[in-house]
Amino acid sequence: MFGDLMGMMGKLKETQKKVEETKKRLDTVLIDEKSSDEKLKITLTANRTIKSISIDESLLQDKEELEDYLILTLNKAIERATQVNEAELAAVAKDGMPNIPGMDMFK
Repeated sequence: MFGDLMGMMGKLKETQKKVEETKKRLDTVLIDEKSSDEKLKITLTANRTIKSISIDESLLQDKEELEDYLILTLNKAIERATQVNEAELAAVAKDGMPNIPGMDMFK
């Protein structure tokens, strides 16, 4: 039993290392999102760090319209980035979890 516990602890440490490596890699995964009319384009990482924002000149004339575009497009981009982030981290965590009866967290 003690050997099993040590094996599980080793596997958990290995999984933790893989999760950290995945988080670093997700800094290089870029998510591009744009408004439906392509007047606003946003790029962010899968860790939800904004890398660039491109705004069409026509949006600079109306502050409220620009704010609406930013809110809608940023929310879509963040949602997509969150989906990628969670899927990648869940896959690493599930792969590295020791088989503990009753602990089927990732089904």
